[in-house]
Order: sequence, then C-alpha cells, then structure tokens
Amino acid sequence: MSNPATTRQRPALAVTVDLAAFTVRDGDLHVLLIERGRPPYTGQWALPGGHLEDGEDLDTAAARELAEETGVDLTGAHLEQVGAYGAPDRDPRRRVVTVCYLAVVPDAPEPAAGDDAAAAAWVPVGSILDGRAAVAFDHHRIIGDATERLRAKLEHSMIAAEFCPPEFTITELRRIYQAIWGHTLDQRNFHRKITGTPGAVIPTGNRTHGRGPGGRPAAQSGPVTGNSSATASNWRRR
Repeated sequence: MSNPATTRQRPALAVTVDLAAFTVRDGDLHVLLIERGRPPYTGQWALPGGHLEDGEDLDTAAARELAEETGVDLTGAHLEQVGAYGAPDRDPRRRVVTVCYLAVVPDAPEPAAGDDAAAAAWVPVGSILDGRAAVAFDHHRIIGDATERLRAKLEHSMIAAEFCPPEFTITELRRIYQAIWGHTLDQRNFHRKITGTPGAVIPTGNRTHGRGPGGRPAAQSGPVTGNSSATASNWRRR
C-alpha cells in the first residue's frame, strides 16, 4: 500500500510581493495604487507588486516592483512586512501566495506608471475602506490590515515622524496622527503627551518660519538627549 504522505499532490504556487505605500496629502492618509494594464482585473485599481525574480529576496523585490510600476524610490524609507496572504482563490490564474509590505513615503512625489501598470495614483485610504474605490484581488483586505498595523504602531512607536521632513513642528506631527487615525486630537493634550514622553522628540533650537506668527517650534524624533522640557522653544528629529 502506498503511503499517502508520499503520494499527496503538493500545489504548484507562485510567490509575489505587494506594497501598501502610505503618505499623507491634504490632511488625509493616502495609499499608492496602480491601474492594472492586463488581465485579470484590467482597468481596476490594485496595489503595486509582482513576482520574485530568481535569486531575489523579498525586500529587494518589494522595492523593485514599486519603482518599476510607479517610479517611487523606497531608498531610506520605512519598510516592514504586514503578513502573507494565500487563500486558494485569491488569484483566478493560479495559486498565488503574496507577502504584503507597508511602506512610509514622506513628501511623496507624483507617481509615474511603468511596466504593466496603465496608471498610478495616490488614493485616499478612506475611499477604499468604505467601498467608494474598488480594488482588485483581496487588496481591500490587505489595505485594511496595513492601515490597522500603521494605526497600532502609533501607540508604541514614533512611526508618525517617518511621514515628516527631518525637522517638523508639533502641530505638523499632530496632523499626521489625525490623518492616520481619522479623527481630531486635542492640541494641548497631544503637545503635552509628545513632549513629555522620553525618546519621542528632541529640541532643535531652531524655529520654523512662515507657518504662523513668529514661527512654531520645530522637532525631531529620536532618543531624548539633554533637556527636553516642553518649555524648550524648538524640537528636532534624529
């Protein structure tokens, strides 16, 4: 009698990467999407991504696919895995397991469609999560998971500062939190919490001009060194 363990057919599958690249524009959280230029789901929006090449690791494939399909460079950007998705019917062509990445793109450029993408655009996350903007495959779920990961990281990290320039004001930082969480925060409570948390921001000694009377204090994220009292006139990011 044959051993079922040795005769069982193992499924042939492909491994891909998908990217949920986020930025903040006009006070709203946006994700980078491409318009698919070929089947399946031709003409529908989807996350940038594609197959691994021979000898290529996952991180390299993620950065390459984003650059090829949108022209956006991830050099120096925050990049982390969100999870793997492998439902048998997630791709109508064959069995495909994809590894999704979350990327943070500050001061994001306008994307330029390339490779097999017909178009590329920054799309408000809210319009996807509430169903106004349809996306292909299981990308609605993936974008939702990546957004929840991003929101959860606000609770225990300074990932919000990754959306900011090297120096930023506390007001600008608060607006990032508001865009990601999707609701307004009390200005005084936020300022007190951020400037009172060890390791959150570092004073710069500079002032940001042109953003209000006298300029507002600028800040940098990173471990606190020296006096980080909330009465310091400026802040900086490491």
